Amino acid sequence: MSASLLSWAVPIFCDVGVERRQKRSREPRANTHGRVSEFWDSSGGSFSWGSIMSLRQQQWPWFAILARTGREKTTTLLLENSGYQCFLPISKSKRLWSDRVKELEVPLFPGYLFCRMDPHNRLPVLQTPGVIQIVGVGKTPIPVEEDEIVAIHCAEKSGLAVMPWPYLKVGQVARIACGPLAGLTGIVVKIKSGWKLVLSVTLLQRSVAVEVDRNWLGAPVEGSSIGFGVGSDSSAPVDPTHLSGAQGFQPS
Repeated sequence: MSASLLSWAVPIFCDVGVERRQKRSREPRANTHGRVSEFWDSSGGSFSWGSIMSLRQQQWPWFAILARTGREKTTTLLLENSGYQCFLPISKSKRLWSDRVKELEVPLFPGYLFCRMDPHNRLPVLQTPGVIQIVGVGKTPIPVEEDEIVAIHCAEKSGLAVMPWPYLKVGQVARIACGPLAGLTGIVVKIKSGWKLVLSVTLLQRSVAVEVDRNWLGAPVEGSSIGFGVGSDSSAPVDPTHLSGAQGFQPS
């Protein structure tokens, strides 16, 4: 083969080799310790493809996770890095320091975060650093209502002031007709500074309030009460002080 032909062929062979290597790098690699294929990240860590697909394809309910106080953010990040969908409602406030104004982010439900998970495969969640237990009764995790999570997420992303509020299970219910919270339904309360829409997580018996404009309020919802009626003890929500996670699986 002539020198001119070699000089023409070598770059092509090199390009083909590079393309093949790039193609192989994008394909799942076999796990030498089992039959589960894995995807590898740029840092050399591996993610079980089967686990990721099952988490993404299966829309599991939301569960409340009791986390160590002050470690809610870290615990949320660890769970998300493991492939779980999490939600940590945050309240933003400004605090004046001697030399500057600092914006602080604090959990709206101190000590709690929310996570979509398979309740029959809760061990990976319980073994996550910072997790104390999954809220439930005895060994049975209890899911949080989807509508409650959606409402709180909408309030947090609205840009309006959201704050913790005493738990309310009965009150005047109204639907927000317009504004950034249009479509939400909750208990409406009138205070000196204006109107607030109270949204609750029944399982935790915790509420948050968001400031609303009086003009956003629609007509009162028929029945005029939310949650449970007065004197209805049989439908009382679960008291979180009596809740426990999967016993025997709690991290030390």
